[in-house]
Amino acid sequence: MTQTSAGGGGPLADVTVVDLSRALAGPHATQMLGDLGARVVKVETPGAGDDSRGWGPPFVGDEHHVSTYFLSANRNKESIALDLKSEADKQVLLGLVDAADVLVENFRTGVLERLGLGVADLCARNPRLVVLSITGFGHDGPEGGRAGYDQIAQGEAGLMSLTGADPEHPQKFGVPIADLLAGMYGAYGVLAALHERATTGVGRVVRTSLLAASIGVHAYQGTRWTVAGEVARAAGNHHPSISPYGLFHCRDGIVQIAVGSEGLWRRLCSAFDLDPHAEGLATNVERVGNRERVIEVVEAAFADHDAEPLLARLADAGVPAGKVRTMDDVYTWHQVASQGLLVDVEHPVLGTVTLPGPPLRFFDADGTEVTHRDFTPPPALDEHGAAIRSSVGAAPRDPGAQEGTA
Repeated sequence: MTQTSAGGGGPLADVTVVDLSRALAGPHATQMLGDLGARVVKVETPGAGDDSRGWGPPFVGDEHHVSTYFLSANRNKESIALDLKSEADKQVLLGLVDAADVLVENFRTGVLERLGLGVADLCARNPRLVVLSITGFGHDGPEGGRAGYDQIAQGEAGLMSLTGADPEHPQKFGVPIADLLAGMYGAYGVLAALHERATTGVGRVVRTSLLAASIGVHAYQGTRWTVAGEVARAAGNHHPSISPYGLFHCRDGIVQIAVGSEGLWRRLCSAFDLDPHAEGLATNVERVGNRERVIEVVEAAFADHDAEPLLARLADAGVPAGKVRTMDDVYTWHQVASQGLLVDVEHPVLGTVTLPGPPLRFFDADGTEVTHRDFTPPPALDEHGAAIRSSVGAAPRDPGAQEGTA
């Protein structure tokens, strides 16, 4: 149904977030909070800004090289450049903290304390403050001080051992999944702490890590070891516990199918003249044990079919199936646009740019979609610095300070 404006800017419109994080895990968490209406003040290093401003190529823009990496994680934020080793800039930050609801940081353990900005001190200043702290491997424990980088965490947390063609070729994800998961779990923890604060009046410190977030999505592969004592290994594009479920070749390409029940197996067999009761293939347990044979049988049935008509035939049979799309195909797919997964914003340097949109939508009970806010572009470095300094009663920035970049 028709979209309506909710007014008030979203479910978190009364929440202010001070974002001390950089790179991806923390910025992804604060972008999620910003998408829900929170005011997010991004604190960046003067001159250089967030590390990801320099990550590329690709960069876009004729005069200013703007990192598309930075654009992916920083919509709906304001930017101020503060040198946290400067006493004057530290006071600006403390002024922001005094009025904030949430502070997000992903420094290595002990860094904030050395800057005189320890979490305990910040919470003492503002007892209602919810602090989200994201580290690489946890803030304590025998390896709590290790630096957190996504691919290292993917390997250490076992995700790479589950991904790839076979156990001899571990493979990282195509996106920095440990960072993204840590940001998602972090935002989830912040929302829980804000809900609790509504009752207690007191904030919480929420901690997560790239390690914890990665292990948090082990799902059945985790219990496969903790309960059954089996070590999961990479098995390519086929499900370790369901068959047939994965990627199959046809005459002019590939398709994917998900035969997650015996009823679906019978539908697949009926559509392609296969015997559902063939020896060794009659049950899922048998098919998993004979996976290579199942692959041969299914691909033989698909061999005379091109991908598009094959997908149509599978749909007619009621067998879940799909393509393997490239990124350009994804973002030009009408279904993606229909789900609000593309947003246009006016960037201060680039003009109108299209960004991947938030994965949540809100509706009234009658089915009317509710729009909470207009999306704002990722900011230029210190774009909002003057206004933010003024809001906390601080002097304007020293005009001799190093200029920022987009």
